[in-house]
Amino acid sequence: SVVRRKRTHGFLVRMRTKGGRAVIAARRAKGRTRLAV
Repeated sequence: SVVRRKRTHGFLVRMRTKGGRAVIAARRAKGRTRLAV
């Protein structure tokens, strides 16, 4: 479901942990249009 998808892979969830922030940073560096979900 959309709710579960956002709760596990959403932007806010990524920003909560150090590892999640690293994921977002890596995707930014790569030039991804969609950073999360």
